[in-house]
Order: sequence, then C-alpha cells, then structure tokens
Amino acid sequence: MGTQVEDRYPTRITGTPDQLPRVHPTVWGTEADGPLDAAALNHHEVTGYTIDGGLLSPGEVHTYWQELTRLSSGESLRDDERVVTEAKTGEVRSVFEVHELSGLIRELVRDPRVLDRARQILGSEVYIHQSRVNYMPGFRGTGFYWHSDFETWHAEDGMPSPRAVSCSIALTDNHPYNGGLMIMPGSQRAFVQCAGETPEQNYKESLKDQRVGVPAEDDITKLAAEHGIDQFTGPAGSALWFDSNIMHGSANNITPFPRSNIFLVFNSVENPLQEPFAAKAPRPSFIAARDSTPLER
Repeated sequence: MGTQVEDRYPTRITGTPDQLPRVHPTVWGTEADGPLDAAALNHHEVTGYTIDGGLLSPGEVHTYWQELTRLSSGESLRDDERVVTEAKTGEVRSVFEVHELSGLIRELVRDPRVLDRARQILGSEVYIHQSRVNYMPGFRGTGFYWHSDFETWHAEDGMPSPRAVSCSIALTDNHPYNGGLMIMPGSQRAFVQCAGETPEQNYKESLKDQRVGVPAEDDITKLAAEHGIDQFTGPAGSALWFDSNIMHGSANNITPFPRSNIFLVFNSVENPLQEPFAAKAPRPSFIAARDSTPLER
C-alpha cells in the first residue's frame, strides 16, 4: 500500500463539519484519450456526471437481467457475505464483487464502451474498486440517503483522492417516480465533512442503512440551493457516469415498477488505497479492492 499520503480531505470529525474545496480535477484525461469529445469532457468536469442513453442494446439488457435474476435467486449465495439484504424484509438489496461472481459482468468491465471511458475520465489505467448489482423491488425498495461515495471510500477504505468514477447501468426503465438516482450537478467541487467516529465493522450496518458518513442537513440544504437537483431517468440500457465525490441519493420505490442496476466503480491505478483515513481497519476487499492491477481487455 506504500507510504501514507497527506489527508487532504479530513472527515468523521468532532465539532462542526465544513465544506472543503476540492483540490483535484474531476476529469483527468483529454479528448485524445478516448471516446468523449472536448465538449463532453468539459460538461463532465462542470456537472460531475454524464448520461449515455444507450450503452446496452435491448438484447444485452435482457441477458444481464437474466444474470441478475440468477444471482439473486441462487441458494449458494444466500449465506455469502457479499450479499446484502434489506434490513426490514430480508430481500436481496445488493450483491458485491459481482464481476468476480459473474463471467458476463467480468467481460462488461473490460468492454471498450465502458473501460475506454473510465480510462479517459481518470486519465490513467484503471482497476475495479467496487462492483455490485443493486435491486430496488417494486412497492418496498429502500432508497439511499444523500451522501458522497468518496467520503466513505476515503474514511473507511483509504482512497487518497477522488480520482474515481462510477458507472451505473440501468437494467430496468428509470422513471422519475420509481426511486431514480438524484444528483446535485457541480457538487463534486466541495468535499462535505461528516461528524462522528466510525464504529468498528461499520459496513455491516451502513450498507443497509447508513448513519455515519452522512452529511448534515444544513450542508445538503446549501448544496441543493447552489446546485439544484437533477435525476437520472431513461430506458433500460442507459448508463450514468458520475464522480466519486458528487452528492447523490435516491427515494424509496413505492411503485410497482422495480429499479435494478449494475454498479461499477473504477479507480485510477495512480490512486491506490492506503490505510483508512478515519477508521480503525479497512473494509473487506469485496467492498473495496486492495489489488490495483490495471484492467486489460
């Protein structure tokens, strides 16, 4: 893991949290590095996210949907620690390290449509920091409260800088009313500190219901007033690329229409994990990979 680097983004503090200016870019590569042109890269730098309205074809969506069904119904995974269930119903909420469990998704992370864009945004070779599939069933799917992924990855995993990007690929239609992801465009330019100490093995509870690493309501209010709120909607096969530090969340799904997605996090090989910055021990490698070997096609 190398020498511990300076903590540019202190969090889980005692006292009143603050918003710190981001000292790193959102986009690290250039037009010459990949599929996005200069205008698209500039849009991503400013807003912190990009929508690809047709990453997967309808046939591919069907194939991956069958794979999600297989993973969630397989008895062999029922007692696997990589499976996270809903706190209230016991239904499958997420399956982690899914690119190791599924040959199809192992191929997807190396697909040029995905890998080339991750490399371009991060300006380097990349590896998978985290992969999972998320299930939000109709009527009782539980949302995610407002948060920055990087705050947790920094505090609990030891990710030094926000040189990571997430790709959420919709396998169901994302409507404005079935728990679609809400995002504050431009909010990635401020690092929102959180208060409180990280409990031991916090991940066991936080993956079901996050209570530590949650920003104060005052900070959420300020960010929403400054940046507004956009929402990721679109047909199955659409993809949302978003910065690791952008403020985002989702509401509960009380409609009959499920919302499921494949979630891939790419980290730069130049940003390998250190010791956690605000936790006593790192989270397991199935949540935060500590092998930064670059992905190859």
